[in-house]
Amino acid sequence: MTTGLPDFFKYNLWANLRLLDACANLSDAQMDATTKSVYGSVRETLIHILNSEEGYAMHVTGTAPTPRLRELTPFPGFDELRRRARMSGEALIRFSEHGDLSRILHLEGGTYDVAVIIVLIQAIDHGIDHRSQIATLLSQQDIEPPELAGWAYNDAMH
Repeated sequence: MTTGLPDFFKYNLWANLRLLDACANLSDAQMDATTKSVYGSVRETLIHILNSEEGYAMHVTGTAPTPRLRELTPFPGFDELRRRARMSGEALIRFSEHGDLSRILHLEGGTYDVAVIIVLIQAIDHGIDHRSQIATLLSQQDIEPPELAGWAYNDAMH
């Protein structure tokens, strides 16, 4: 069995979808709860995670959905979030399998140069960080967050 970078993005997609499933039946009050030291509410953080992932996919593939997720108001609903998560997640999986990881991107209007692999590392780190923040928000409301650790991913895949 060959493993590598694509496995990180397969895990990332699984974790995003699992988190969306866990949040789909929350009340508006639960979705809008927030606390110090997190990005924002559950609702805001879900949008942020997936909008950012669309951005990472756009940087490495050159394509992005229109309109961007952050431009959709009101809250687009969980079916749309799942669709967007699959679209960007699968794009990142495909790119991580065949893309040029050493290619240099010129971001921030050409003022910030970065290798594609760094964008991919950031995509994984960003998702983990914000999913953890949502788990904190859920726990503070006495809601059991979904298990998103690598062990749970392994159990789900086997």
